[in-house]
Amino acid sequence: MADTKKIKIKLVRSLIGASESQRKVVNALGLTKKDQTVEHLNSATIMGMVNKVPHLLEVAE
Repeated sequence: MADTKKIKIKLVRSLIGASESQRKVVNALGLTKKDQTVEHLNSATIMGMVNKVPHLLEVAE
């Protein structure tokens, strides 16, 4: 893997009012509570998940 940088993903909005599929994506990223931060490798899979719910997340390098 050429791009093995880690990215920090933070849940900045509540899941209240989010659809079930959006909740599943956020849960699969390992986020359960508002303002929680997780680190993941910068991969196409993770970025695809982030792009499904960009209005709920904040991404930092």
